[in-house]
Amino acid sequence: MIQAGDRIAVGVSGGKDSVTLLAALAALREFYPIPFTVEAFTLDMGHVDGGEGMDFAPVEALCRELDVPFSLLPSEIHHIIFDLRKEKNPCSMCAKMRRGALHNALAEREIKKIALGHHFDDAVETFFLSLFYEGRISCFQPVTYLDRTDICQIRPLLYCGEAMIRTAAEKSGLPVVHNPCPADGYTKRQEVKELIRDLDHRYPGLKRRIFGAMQRLPLPEWGPVEHRRTPLPDEGID
Repeated sequence: MIQAGDRIAVGVSGGKDSVTLLAALAALREFYPIPFTVEAFTLDMGHVDGGEGMDFAPVEALCRELDVPFSLLPSEIHHIIFDLRKEKNPCSMCAKMRRGALHNALAEREIKKIALGHHFDDAVETFFLSLFYEGRISCFQPVTYLDRTDICQIRPLLYCGEAMIRTAAEKSGLPVVHNPCPADGYTKRQEVKELIRDLDHRYPGLKRRIFGAMQRLPLPEWGPVEHRRTPLPDEGID
């Protein structure tokens, strides 16, 4: 995922996953066998929380503490999606607009690699979403090269469970910024998350076995499971 001399952008929304990823990569710089740098990019969606915009000051303060350059990118994504288009299912368009805004910012700075905070649970949920709503067996890749933008996406937390990340963020005292998106908690992904959680309680270890099946297929760029040394999250990790 990481090559010598990489400038790695981290997309930091302010949620637990992205701030944990940022802190982990910043720490990794100190002892990784090859040199790389980290820069944080936060996209302000234009959400309003209690009459005010989101406060990303805690994220900026964390970046100063970690000695990581921080860029706050303003946008009108909320206004376009919710006010102008009034999207009933906004997540897909929102994701595309966020990705476009981030990639434009990286292109301006000639950065070719971005780290995203997707984790073990996200992968299983995405697999289910593709199966249920698209009728295909698919998931994002651990490493994705986008030839149209010449940007490489990496997902370093892919073998970390959400509960593990939550615990790491809490124990490290990392700041988490509340997401006031009107669709938060009312999405297809949330429905699938709850379904998988219920199934995993009924059939303990289900998520782990699904993840293993995704490797054994294998999905594109995941590779045969026997070639992967990193263990999956232990049973009981949500």
